[in-house]
Formats: sequence, C-alpha cells, structure tokens
Amino acid sequence: MKIKKRDNVMIISGRDRGQKGRVLRVLADKNRVVVEGVRVTKKRIKPRREGEKGQTVEVPQSVHVSNVALICPQCGEPTKVGYRGQGAKQKKRICRKCKKTID
Repeated sequence: MKIKKRDNVMIISGRDRGQKGRVLRVLADKNRVVVEGVRVTKKRIKPRREGEKGQTVEVPQSVHVSNVALICPQCGEPTKVGYRGQGAKQKKRICRKCKKTID
C-alpha cells in the first residue's frame, strides 16, 4: 500500500471531499485507512458499573484508499505516489509532480 501511517492526506471523493487529515491507522487487508477528523461518527457506550453514566464518543471510520491522495511535504499538493530504486532495500516513495522523495 502506498499510504502509510502518519501521512498527511486529502480526501478526493465522497461526502468528505476536500478535507485534509493525518492517517491514524492502515487496514491493509481491507485496503482502507482511518483519517483523523474524517467520517467521524458518534458511538454510544453503556455504563459499565452501577451509578456510572453512559457516554457518547466520536469515532473516526475508515475510508477506502482509492478515495485518498497523499499530500507531498515539499510541493504541498495532493499527488500520486511512485517508486524509485532497485530492490526492496533501496525502494523509496516519490512525488509524481515534483519528483522528490517523500519519506
């Protein structure tokens, strides 16, 4: 997967289109990512003990990775990700617009 944890991304389609956020989790087996502040839903939690009150907690839901574009730290624009290098050890992510490394 070309998107990693702690990357800054922009949502390019769906109801949250145009929003930016940081990737909190990557669900590689489902091709989804959880982005901070995007697709936030409210979840009600029951009280665990007697006398304790229930709570409403905001939980970010996952977004499919095809609806997300990486924001290049150098040029600051949403971009596609490419790779440069030979083999697994030298493989680096690059910005397709400015051709600079992303890591």
